[in-house]
Amino acid sequence: GIDARFFGPLGKGLGRYTQKLAENLEKISAKGGSASGGDSEDVFFVFLRRENFDDYQPQNPKFKKVLADYRWYTFSEQINMPLLLNKYDLDLVHFPHFNVPLLYRKKFVITIHDLILIHFPTVKNTTLNPLFYWFKFAAYKIVIRSAIKRAQKVITVSNFTKRDILGHYKIPENKIAMTYEACDLPSGNASGDGKAILEKYGIIKPYILYVGNAYPHKNLEALILAFEKIVIQKSDLRLVLVGKEDFFYQRLKKLTDDKKIKGVIFTGFVPDEDLDAVYREAELYVFPSLYEGFGIPPLEAMSAGVPVVSSDNPCLREILGKAAHYFDAGKIESIAEAIMKGVDDFHMREDLVKKGYEQVKKYSWERMARETLEIYQEN
Repeated sequence: GIDARFFGPLGKGLGRYTQKLAENLEKISAKGGSASGGDSEDVFFVFLRRENFDDYQPQNPKFKKVLADYRWYTFSEQINMPLLLNKYDLDLVHFPHFNVPLLYRKKFVITIHDLILIHFPTVKNTTLNPLFYWFKFAAYKIVIRSAIKRAQKVITVSNFTKRDILGHYKIPENKIAMTYEACDLPSGNASGDGKAILEKYGIIKPYILYVGNAYPHKNLEALILAFEKIVIQKSDLRLVLVGKEDFFYQRLKKLTDDKKIKGVIFTGFVPDEDLDAVYREAELYVFPSLYEGFGIPPLEAMSAGVPVVSSDNPCLREILGKAAHYFDAGKIESIAEAIMKGVDDFHMREDLVKKGYEQVKKYSWERMARETLEIYQEN
């Protein structure tokens, strides 16, 4: 069983991971079945919510869709999800997130992408009433500790996250398996008009780009304040922020309005088929995040031939290697200087693009799925 309630754009980074896992497991199964290439009788039940049920259309008869319309982090999930899973008498369930129902007592593996909620448990990160937030935070800690303790295997997506988990939970190191994520966007603009796509979202060139959510640990407030300094010298440059509008993006819009910062463009959600063009037309991709478990968007930018400047934290150094120019995300001046260099230094830009193309080759969704299948078959 695969808990795919996060499947697709609905679930953001988790959604892409879950989607690529299911799609590539199908391909591997069609080629022979087992991780080693031999035949296998494995049948996969893929559990989805009503909102993304039609987004997944199995191409392999061994993959069956099941409706599991229970919201994440709810009592309904805790009560009804175990009942549904038990109904299918599954040998193993993969939960691609920490939210394993406490009442589910059969064999499972989990993927933990990061420990962001442990590192950033501040009330300003939420729209909830503070008392209710701290109640949910306490419940989160109980659920994740229980899941890690009961799992057959804990899958992480970077060595950074593996070390982070070992630093917070007393479990044997061999209980953790690391499988890197990857990146691949459909080339929606291969035969289309990039100019028309930019016009569709009100994007004006030249621009620097960020793609992702606006949670506080993403550090977009600091990016906007750095851009405020840059635009004084480069009045024609724009900062494009791509992400579904929510409370956190609305807060950033208010910041730009209050400080009268010109040149910041909020596109809202951009689907994958248009995102490729938005990446390719950018001067530079900026990733100011304070904490990540992997970091797919800067790899997507590299695959589109865009130079990347990134915050200097251990996870991003692990994933991006020498293919990015780094800055101190805690210092607005450092962010601004890195962006200026990334825009102006032709030789550095050329070098980053070349290294970026090589860096993305190190990651493969099919390899991730094959390594995950090996974990299933061992447990």
